[in-house]
Amino acid sequence: MTFEKEYLTTIIEQFKHFKERAEKGIEQLSEMDLHWKSNEESNSIAIIIKHLSGNMHSRWVDFLTADGEKAYRNRDLEFVDRNESKKHLMQIWEDGWKLLFHTIGNLNGEDLNRKVTLRGKSISVLQAIQTEVVHISYHLGQILYIGKQIKGKEWIILSIPKNK
Repeated sequence: MTFEKEYLTTIIEQFKHFKERAEKGIEQLSEMDLHWKSNEESNSIAIIIKHLSGNMHSRWVDFLTADGEKAYRNRDLEFVDRNESKKHLMQIWEDGWKLLFHTIGNLNGEDLNRKVTLRGKSISVLQAIQTEVVHISYHLGQILYIGKQIKGKEWIILSIPKNK
């Protein structure tokens, strides 16, 4: 296996891990919990889900041929909590992930050096993927942190528990 092919395989597995970890956290939360914010300047988990979905819908549609920041995206609206149902939030979440997995799954090793555009800037496919890894892992940490704040001792640890 070439390095490039191994990278693409590894990155898909990493994204699957991120998705699964977030979903295990979200499963522990009620619909009301998803909309909880510690203060007016903070984001709820619902907002983070909407933001990640909006990001994936923008980045991974026509990934190789169009700017990753699409004109149809209303990023500011992603940060408005409209009390969307958990079912709706999970549907847009799933739709975004499907786009990501489909797009990356159809890349080949040679594509990693190709140039794509993100916010008018030319970057490599490899850089674009790494940007998404960082972005998703950042928000995954927020989702899990907020969930743990809400549930307290009831939170089921998703990694290695203390003293284990």
